[in-house]
Order: sequence, then structure tokens, then C-alpha cells
Amino acid sequence: MKRIAAAIIFALACTSTALAQDAGNPPAPSAAQAQEAATPIFEDAVAYFEDGKYDEARRIAEPLAKAGDARAMAMMGALLQKGLGVTADGKAAADWFRQAAEKGHPGAAFSLAMVELDGSLGKPDTDDAAKWLGIAAQGGNPDAQYNLGLVYAGRYGNEPDWARAAEWFRKAADQKMPEAEYNLGLLYLDGHGVERDPVSAADWLSRAAVKGMVEAALEYGVLVMRGEGVQRDEKIGIKWLTYAAMRGHPVAQNRLARIYATGVGVAADPVEAAKWNLLAIKGGRPDVTLDGMMEKLTPAQKAEAEKRAAAFVAIDPVIAKGN
Repeated sequence: MKRIAAAIIFALACTSTALAQDAGNPPAPSAAQAQEAATPIFEDAVAYFEDGKYDEARRIAEPLAKAGDARAMAMMGALLQKGLGVTADGKAAADWFRQAAEKGHPGAAFSLAMVELDGSLGKPDTDDAAKWLGIAAQGGNPDAQYNLGLVYAGRYGNEPDWARAAEWFRKAADQKMPEAEYNLGLLYLDGHGVERDPVSAADWLSRAAVKGMVEAALEYGVLVMRGEGVQRDEKIGIKWLTYAAMRGHPVAQNRLARIYATGVGVAADPVEAAKWNLLAIKGGRPDVTLDGMMEKLTPAQKAEAEKRAAAFVAIDPVIAKGN
């Protein structure tokens, strides 16, 4: 469309005499013009990539990458990393990402950092990854900001720098990223890198919870049940715990089992308690106290609990990336 618009503007600038002379016998395009029109451009590679025609995308992108086009370098990295139209090669992908990153391509900087952290090249290189994540993060990429927070939190076995982790989690959280909101909430809850503040913890955890993050729903539900950093409300707390339990979180299932066993905020129901305990055990969260409670059930109650547990189907969790 831009080329068409440019042609119209050019035509309007011509004199009527010139237009009359050219109308009957327009000049043929020069050899250079014909060659330029026939030369593939990076946008063609993008179109092929989006259509899943990866061989065609690579055919165009590879010579452009070798000629120094950072965008094409980044595409070559993506093709090689994911094995799209070519045998997957993590090292070659990293090489292309690095070349593009060194030319200032922020997406390639992020991809390079993630390759360096995922172990596909050997032991994670947290120092170099932090360097490239920093470049992408400074450009406002929330994924880069969040992952930089993970690096500084010691996610990859490196020494934590909690203050910097909090700084980068906050930047991503300010862009409404639920994972960052959740992690920032935990830092406020534990007092890592920030002054311990249950109110701020509850605030950030609630933001992640309403976006559908199961872990945040569990943590927020516990805070509401306790009245820590937020007004105590057992009914609302149980709703959040149930949300997480219904999505297969074994810790939430264990919490619900205890709630139904003791009748805190709900009518005591030993069968429902046993059901949630069985599900929690299946998820790797055993509880000796609840096992003792189950031993006191009648055969009919135990059979009913096992029936309910067998019929349980977890709801797939949905994590929104923002409002």
C-alpha cells in the first residue's frame, strides 16, 4: 500500500503534458528496477514464517542474516532453536541470537539470555544472561524484566540479590504480569529485598490471583483465612483455596481437607475432608493427622470419599498476562 500511495503522489506532481506523453506508451522498468522488485525482502520471510512455510522463510532469511540484517539473524536463531524447517541446533541458534543482540536487537538479546539459562548449552551462564536480559528489560519487555528478577532471586543456583530481584519483579508487575505480581508478593511476605509488609504482600498476591494464577490464589486464600495483611474472612479465604484446589494444587487440597475435617468456616464434613486428603496425597502432599482421621471413617464413608476422589477432574488453570 505504501508503494501504491507513493506512485499516486508522484503522478499528481507531474505536469499534464508529461502525463499525456506517457499515457500511450509507458516506459519499461529498468533492469535495476526489475531486479529490485524480484529481490526477496525480510518482510517476505516474516510472511512465510507466519504461514508455517519455514523452508521458504529460511531461504530468504539466511542470506540476509549473513549480510548483516539483525532481524534475519534473530529469525535464523528462532528457526534453529525450535527446529522449524531445519534440524534443531541450540548452539547455532545461540550464535545467531548473539550476533543479532550485538547489533542491538532486543528480542534476540532476550532469546539469547533464555538459551543461556535453560541448560541446553550446559551450565547456565547467569552473568552473561543477566547482561542480555538487562538490555531487553531496559527496553520495557516484561518477560525480560521478570526473568531478570528470577536470576537475581537465585533461581539458577547463583547467589541471590534480593533487592535487585524485587526491583525487576516490580517493573514487570507494574505491567500487570501475574507471575511477577506473585513473586513480588512473596518477597513482601518474607521480607526479602524489601521490608516485610503483609499488606503489600496481600495486595500483589490478590492481583495475581484475580488473573487466574493458582499459586497466588492459594497464598492469598491463606492470608485471608488468617487475616494477615487483609481483613479476615473465612468464607472468602475458603473460596480462594477451593479455586486452587479445583485446579489440582495439592497444598490447597490439603488445606481444604483440614478445613472440612475441623469445620472452620464450613460445616464439618469428614467425607469431603477425606476426599481432599486423598487428592492431596496423590499430588504428593501426605498428612499424618488427616490419615488418622480417615481411619475413623465407616466403610461406607471411606468408600464415598474414594468415589468422590476418583471422579475428580482438575480444571485447567488459566493465567492471564494482563488486563
